[in-house]
Amino acid sequence: MAALEIDAVERTFPGTRGAAPTRALQPVSLEARDNDFIAILGPSGCGKSTLLRIVAGLDTPSAGQVRMDGLPITGPGADRGMVFQSYTLFPWLTVRQNIAFGLREQGMAPARQKEICDLYLERVGLAAFAEHMPRQLSGGMQQRTALARALANNPKMLLLDEPFGALDHQTRELMQELLLGLWEQERKTVLLVTHDIDEAIFMANRVVVMSARPGRIKCEMAVDFAHPRDYRLKTTPDFAALKARITEEIRAEVIRAAEMGA
Repeated sequence: MAALEIDAVERTFPGTRGAAPTRALQPVSLEARDNDFIAILGPSGCGKSTLLRIVAGLDTPSAGQVRMDGLPITGPGADRGMVFQSYTLFPWLTVRQNIAFGLREQGMAPARQKEICDLYLERVGLAAFAEHMPRQLSGGMQQRTALARALANNPKMLLLDEPFGALDHQTRELMQELLLGLWEQERKTVLLVTHDIDEAIFMANRVVVMSARPGRIKCEMAVDFAHPRDYRLKTTPDFAALKARITEEIRAEVIRAAEMGA
């Protein structure tokens, strides 16, 4: 059984003030196995984030169903951890308190909370900043905290919606390597929505390209580069060849959307 089954999921948003409804997703079907790292690419507005929100239980499909370990997803759950592009830390809590938030909500013993927090503070390189407030952190450090908070709850699946999109180029590359290293350690199932083709190829073992709106899965490509990976992979001919293929698939959808006036 697949860890995640997206079965003919559609999403149409009702129109407002007399406008026609917006069909964001036509039937989308996708399976993710345990330990898969799937990157979802596509033109702006193709429904990537909508699909991720449905998997997270933050939105409801208009048709179709999403199942986790065979059970329908009907809302948010501890089996799925979500990291957004915007910084979503609680500004009144320290780094440690942010990471421990879900553990505290579960009623976990304080000693065990501290043990888990210390582990993830070390893994994301923030042990020296445990008592800092979010306003005292750089953007990259805030996203490391958000990532640690999601992982501390030990979700089966990690859902990432453009998590590094607001970061500068150098910080983004460091965060990619950090996240990939964590995945290589913990082997979670990961769904990553991104606009960055290099990021998708570097991190994922499968890349899914979506069509222009209404989004559907246009094609899927395996990424067979060995692990562990580092930044030098991006300079190889095989990386460049795969990037060229994916770029052409997305470019064709961008052109089609422009021709349709989408």
